[in-house]
Amino acid sequence: MQSTLKSLAVALVAGTFAVGAVAQDKAAPKKASPEKAAAGGKIVVNGVTIPQSRLDLMNKELTASGQPNTPERQQAVKDELINREVLVQAAQKRGLDKNADVMAQIDMARQAVLVRALFESEVKANPITDADLQKQYEDFKKSMGENEYKVRHILVDKEDDAKAIIADLGKGADFAKLAKDKSKDPGSKDNGGDLDWGPSARYVKPFSDAVMALKKGQTTTAPVKTDFGYHVIRLDDVRPLKVPGFDEVKEQFRQRAQQQQIQKLVMDLRSKAKVEER
Repeated sequence: MQSTLKSLAVALVAGTFAVGAVAQDKAAPKKASPEKAAAGGKIVVNGVTIPQSRLDLMNKELTASGQPNTPERQQAVKDELINREVLVQAAQKRGLDKNADVMAQIDMARQAVLVRALFESEVKANPITDADLQKQYEDFKKSMGENEYKVRHILVDKEDDAKAIIADLGKGADFAKLAKDKSKDPGSKDNGGDLDWGPSARYVKPFSDAVMALKKGQTTTAPVKTDFGYHVIRLDDVRPLKVPGFDEVKEQFRQRAQQQQIQKLVMDLRSKAKVEER
């Protein structure tokens, strides 16, 4: 029921702007400029004035989403805010603004807005430079190594089982068939143990060390132990690793750096906070 009501609320908003879009398509002559459409008098609903800041914010969000600023859109925004004010007043008349659950949701929404504003303020006050991103990119390139490897593996729980598989392979058994029959890795066993192409940094250290020690076509002669169990690894092929250029991934690095920046802010504030459970 709750999700249905939320959907109706969303539909109301969407419906208003859909009307605006239709009006734009069918617009008759004498279109006023967007500026004039926005510069009308105050909107008062049952004695309550809708703040200009509310119209400005909604218009700003629509412009940011790529919607053109037209007189029809300006009117749709006004209609939407009038609809909301009418509905809010009706909710208040029924005392819903005093309902404990509603008050809690309003408070959580307020918190969410303030938290987002804090994060935006933090990022703006401490901008991440292209030089910072370039350094992260170079570190990333070093960590990835020069090659990527096409690897197969068979994963089992016991070392003796891995040794038995290695012995069977030495007698000419088919690696892909043994992987399907014996491997406990659900992500690769049905593909004959194939892990596809990837840099050595993709794997945990004992596994990556074993991969880099192999030559094309070789299989490990002893089980490789990791936290997942015991692996029998075969290297199918090797090729030079092609790392995307800095400009291709710069914004991804920026997003990651901003996430780390925000995480650090949260951890710093949390470490200084006095938290009590009573």
